[in-house]
Amino acid sequence: MMSNLPSAADIVLILKAQQIKHVRLFDANHQMLGALANTGIDVMIGVPNDQLLRIGNSRSEAADWINKNVAAFVPETNITYIAVGNEILTSIPNAALVLVPAMQFLQSALVASNLNLQVKVSSPLSMDMIPKSFPPSTATFNSSWNSVMSQYLQFLVNTGSPLMVNAQPYYGYIKGQGIYPLEYALFQPLNPNNQIVDPNTNFYYDNMFDAMVDAAYYSMQSLNFTGIPVIVTASGWPSQGGANESDATVDNALIYNSNLVRHVLNNSGTPSQPTTAVSTYIYELFNEDLRPGPVSEKNWGIFFSNGTAVYSLNFGNQAVSKPDPTGLVGIFCVANPSADTNALKKGLDWACGPGEANCTAILPGEPCYDASNLVALASYAYNDYYHRMQTSGGTCNFGNTAMISTTNPSHGSCVFAGSSGPSNSTDSSSAFGPSS
Repeated sequence: MMSNLPSAADIVLILKAQQIKHVRLFDANHQMLGALANTGIDVMIGVPNDQLLRIGNSRSEAADWINKNVAAFVPETNITYIAVGNEILTSIPNAALVLVPAMQFLQSALVASNLNLQVKVSSPLSMDMIPKSFPPSTATFNSSWNSVMSQYLQFLVNTGSPLMVNAQPYYGYIKGQGIYPLEYALFQPLNPNNQIVDPNTNFYYDNMFDAMVDAAYYSMQSLNFTGIPVIVTASGWPSQGGANESDATVDNALIYNSNLVRHVLNNSGTPSQPTTAVSTYIYELFNEDLRPGPVSEKNWGIFFSNGTAVYSLNFGNQAVSKPDPTGLVGIFCVANPSADTNALKKGLDWACGPGEANCTAILPGEPCYDASNLVALASYAYNDYYHRMQTSGGTCNFGNTAMISTTNPSHGSCVFAGSSGPSNSTDSSSAFGPSS
């Protein structure tokens, strides 16, 4: 829910620039699926909650959904998971009885399309499904949903699919009302006097994330299901909150997500499953300024909608850097070569005038000056403005004459903002960092 959602192409450029190789979409947006084609990015798509009843009541509707949103895009787009709804049992319980039928109908359609080995079907659960998650060894799902959960888990066994759970230590910490130290939620070292131990297993838990994941494992075990892997489909921390949300800060968001990435990259299992790594999707890619609710609900993103990093997060192989002083390394705002000449001139004049871009480098005699190349001049001005102003809402538009690029336009001694130095392209080697 954003007022200025970047285009699908620009979103993919950001993913590639940050070496993100797995992404979760909360729907099956065709523009996004098309833009993700041939990128090497693994994609989890979602059946929106408001489509569940229709699909769960009709095998033909499910088949049509698979044909339009999966079969039409593979293999060019590497769709690996379908998340059927999101937190259905706790958010729209009246749809509970069609959850498993919807999953079964979608699975049947995948089988008919010979896609069932590539694409796995599951449904993300809220941690609210586990009323008492600590100690993990005694955790159980809400007993009122035992029948549905047994069917759901049997489906996962039959299809070789994972349990999906949204594990948010931020909420666990807030709901604990002081029971747990903040360090426990943030993966930080605990005071020796504050060690947290499951009294039934004697497992030490040095972070809430692992305790939540183990609670999911033990909850499945309470219904006699074992061997089902867990994928965390959403985990993060808000960077800003209201007056009564003092723990939603940039520092805490950076600490949590940095430690989460490090934890997952180390293939760290949980105390009860030490050899089983937990794939995790960071929530979320962009802040959502139009999202209802408290201030914190709008501020879970790693990026602002214009592509600026909210804070400096390292996804494993490179950092997502907050502008210092210009912009995001590897992202450039350049003039569109096919733009109208007069429109480009207006955009250039605005950027160097009211836009307050530093246009010194494109003056006669300076390293970026080229009187015969209006596109190059406008690109420099546009990019300088973009990197100066993105933290305060500046965008890459200029009357539709500009576009985002990951190709570094720097040349010789003409260095564009956002460069780590003159080069031709950005590194796109693989790295962890799935995001929604």
